[in-house]
Amino acid sequence: MKTYSYGLREWALLAAAVLLGACAAVPADRPAASAVAAPQPLQRLDIAPDPRQRDLIANLLAGELALVDADAATAAQRYADAAQASEDAAIAEQATHIAIAGRQWEAAHAALLRWQALHGDEVGVRQARAMLALHAGADDAAFLDLAWLVRRPGGSGWRAVSQALLGAENKTAAGLMFERLLRGEGAKPDNTVQAVDLGNDAQVWIAVGQIAMRLDRGDIAKTLAQRAIERFHTPETYAWAAQVKIGAGDKDGARKLFADALRSAKSAPGAAGREDNARLRVAYAALLGDLGDYAQASAVLAEGPQNDRVYAARAAYLAHGDAKANRAQIETLYRQVLAESQPRPPMRLLLLGQLSELAERSADALKWYAEVGEGEDEWFDAQQRTAILLHATGRAADAMSLLHELEARVADEAKSLGEVFLLEAELSGGKGKSPADAIAVYDRGLQALPDDTRLLYARALACESADRVDDAIRDLRRVLELKPDNADALNALGYTLADRTDKKTEALALIEKALKLKPGEPAIIDSMGWVQYRLGNLEAAVEQLRSAYAKQRDPEIAAHLGEVLWVSGRKDEARQVWEEGRKKDAGNKVLLETIKRLAS
Repeated sequence: MKTYSYGLREWALLAAAVLLGACAAVPADRPAASAVAAPQPLQRLDIAPDPRQRDLIANLLAGELALVDADAATAAQRYADAAQASEDAAIAEQATHIAIAGRQWEAAHAALLRWQALHGDEVGVRQARAMLALHAGADDAAFLDLAWLVRRPGGSGWRAVSQALLGAENKTAAGLMFERLLRGEGAKPDNTVQAVDLGNDAQVWIAVGQIAMRLDRGDIAKTLAQRAIERFHTPETYAWAAQVKIGAGDKDGARKLFADALRSAKSAPGAAGREDNARLRVAYAALLGDLGDYAQASAVLAEGPQNDRVYAARAAYLAHGDAKANRAQIETLYRQVLAESQPRPPMRLLLLGQLSELAERSADALKWYAEVGEGEDEWFDAQQRTAILLHATGRAADAMSLLHELEARVADEAKSLGEVFLLEAELSGGKGKSPADAIAVYDRGLQALPDDTRLLYARALACESADRVDDAIRDLRRVLELKPDNADALNALGYTLADRTDKKTEALALIEKALKLKPGEPAIIDSMGWVQYRLGNLEAAVEQLRSAYAKQRDPEIAAHLGEVLWVSGRKDEARQVWEEGRKKDAGNKVLLETIKRLAS
């Protein structure tokens, strides 16, 4: 007989039905209808419910409610109790994961024993057992399970190993365990990883190298990356090795690596060689884009085979850079796209419009956008670009009229409708205008799309700009209720609390979580530096802000770094950073206010 396993939501619904049924029972002092009804030939057979099943449902429902309330201890215990009452391994598995995530180790141990009894020593059980062993400091026990995972065919166990090590509280112990796993059981501590063999899948080598980087084992990552190149010679291994070099501060080395790879790919014969060449160019262009060299990224793609997607990628890189400095490349690309055979597909029409915009030929851009047919996928984007151009060329009323028409046309498409409201708000509350106009558009948008996290987040930023701090915090908290792992909202709320309230400890926790979700993100590193400054940790603040500014020469980051340097007594360096920021954006509000407040 086929059996079915209820999911958590199904259990909750079933529990609710049981509870409602109990509430609807006939009171004892009131005669039931069946007491006066005529006897039935076949009486219903009443069977008492299994108390274990009733306890299981009650515990699952209580655990689910505790999760909603962010009560980790109660959730872990209730799920662990449910696991004991169930024969379903999936419930024990869920109970184990919930307890580990909530750092409820006693409940995790109980749930894991139940899971193991029901399911045996499979990958998930061994991973969880290793995580508990790492927490308890039982390194040898953890090694046995992790080594078993490492030996899984095709390197499939490394993902579970990665989650176990990166989730460990003691990063030093996790790093040492990683080295031990690479070298193998019984190896001497100084045994080199040069002899490690991770198999014949390049992706496994890259994945293990990424674990090394996350555990601050840059030397190991470098060794693995070099060996992966020597073994596989694939675009992906070159791209990863280049990222390792960038992480070590060797940007020139990363560029040289790709240049050498492209020379090798050119000499490879046949279709395979051409394919490798094309993939290498895409990877190299992505690297150059990450380094901010957008013109060179576009130039790299221009040397290979061309099609509409390559043209679009080249245009995207040029759009990120300085349009005036890249004017010659923009014009060359425009002529290339224009010379392609007709009829022109919608994607190419849209691209011709975008290139005309970059070349500051607004009339041409509007003409190309108008040629995109209403039934095409690109039509909506063409309409949005048209509204932006109309607004930029002094035809604000026409732009707003077009956007209102779009709202009506896409009223049943939440994603597109939200984008229209976002654009209308951006145009309504642009430079020199009151954020109140933008907030009014967001209010209208949220009436049509309640709890749309894009609109809530944007309204929060506008409210903060309008000094409506409580409203901004309320909207950001709502975003996080709906999407707890939204790194941008975590960062924005953390920064706002640090900058505009006295809740600096909460701010630090929010920004730390955001940084875990988006490690290396300059805006979040900037927030980390700012909250350290607000907490009085000047040296930690300088370190974080220098790191953010090195990654992104943003005028607002310059304002923050300059302020902390100024307060630390390094006023000449602060002035130099501010001057760099002014060259990027002479009208930046945060930068100008900071300089006026401190240095004038």
